[in-house]
Amino acid sequence: MTARRTHYDVRRIPALGSASATFPLGTGRFAAIALVIPLLLSACRKSDFPQYPPNYREFAYVTNGASGTVTVLDVVNVRVDREIAVGPNPVAVVANPERNEAYVVNSGTAYGSGSVAVIDAERNALAATIPLRRQPVSIDIDAAGKLAFVANSGSNTISVVDLANRRVLADLGAGEEPVAARISPDGKSLVVANHRGNSVTILDPAARPPEKAVRAVFEGCPGAADIAILPDSSKAFIACSGGHQVMAVALARNSSSPDAGPARPDQLEAMMDVGRNPVRLVLKPDGGEVFVCNAQSNSVSEISTPTNDVGGATLMGAGPAHGIVSSDNTLLYVSNLRSQEVTIYSIDDGKRSGKIDVGDGPSAMAFSTAGHLLFVVDTRSGDIAVARTSARATSSSTLGPPSPVPLFTLLPAGRGPNAIAVKSFLVK
Repeated sequence: MTARRTHYDVRRIPALGSASATFPLGTGRFAAIALVIPLLLSACRKSDFPQYPPNYREFAYVTNGASGTVTVLDVVNVRVDREIAVGPNPVAVVANPERNEAYVVNSGTAYGSGSVAVIDAERNALAATIPLRRQPVSIDIDAAGKLAFVANSGSNTISVVDLANRRVLADLGAGEEPVAARISPDGKSLVVANHRGNSVTILDPAARPPEKAVRAVFEGCPGAADIAILPDSSKAFIACSGGHQVMAVALARNSSSPDAGPARPDQLEAMMDVGRNPVRLVLKPDGGEVFVCNAQSNSVSEISTPTNDVGGATLMGAGPAHGIVSSDNTLLYVSNLRSQEVTIYSIDDGKRSGKIDVGDGPSAMAFSTAGHLLFVVDTRSGDIAVARTSARATSSSTLGPPSPVPLFTLLPAGRGPNAIAVKSFLVK
């Protein structure tokens, strides 16, 4: 497959927060970016960006852990829209697939309770705050957009939140220090990674009373961290960040499920060796492969999800922390926390195909809804790098080293940005 490389007449600006940047923090930095953005936009052809109807809105929400705020980015115009105060130590954010809302997890103080802040995406304003248990750290939402599942690491529980009525329905027991809770696409299984408990808990989210929710517990996953669940809800993968393995668990199914095969309980399928300190799992949209970010090995391992076979590892940058796969299943973007770059991996070719120079400490990432922009949260330099994915690297080229993809712009965030979510909708 031969990839066409596209060139754009956009000048690269130095990464704010890098050694080559001289803008001070504060108003001068905002002013400098404000001057650069119009120049960049004016150099773009109209065809470089989607054509939106007048009532289309799209925003990216970036949590700023040290500021207690969320930075709202206007994706359509590629600019900062506003900053919203949400609560102490926001650490996670997710957009509702059905309602025009975003939800921010405020981890709170070391010994205090946390909360979920509800942002009205149509007004970009705080709509409600829902109290939670101690030190919530992650959030997931069911496919219907009705329930949220929040892992409370300080109270060893998972809060089930009724999003429409802004209240907690139940607090389900988990293992020690749950750091991630993921609901399966069919809504029948809730998978929990217990970091300090070195275990994985499988819960029935519909069980009442809550004490009967635990279906299974699997030990032997040191530093259980991230979770990926297949689109057909048949299997979950859990990164064991305290070692060098990924756990595969076949999720229970009952005989009444159409075309699901014979009934079975939750069961351990495999423990797969990957690199050191696997911290993040990245599932292809088609579910065929899962990629493992090995932070201490500076590599990404590739796992075939049907067979649990590990296909090998590819060196990335320093400290791969997050990943995201393009909607066409061809490119994997990996942010490298201990560097200033995002590495691009060509999945079909099985090799690195390019990189994007960004700010300092790149971590969480998100695509725009149309997929033409990639947003990268730079935790140490306190900004968001924006790259155009249409400027694809030479993914099939065998000539020379991987090619760089030009950075489109940098937008300012608050202090300690750490997570991002994108929401698009039509105003009625």
